[in-house]
Amino acid sequence: MRILLNGERITTDAHTLDELCVKLGFADAKVATAVNGSFVAAPAREQTQLADADEVEIVAPRQGG
Repeated sequence: MRILLNGERITTDAHTLDELCVKLGFADAKVATAVNGSFVAAPAREQTQLADADEVEIVAPRQGG
């Protein structure tokens, strides 16, 4: 399926947001996630199904100032 990830179109075979995070190397990382503009808490990622044309945001916290 094709999704929009952080503003960039990608093709993925991930079925859930959790699966996508794992495939992208964020399995153990502290990241914030959203699907179609709605925040998805870490415990809900396994149940969050992805569909073609979904807009996904994965944001890692930044340090510094």
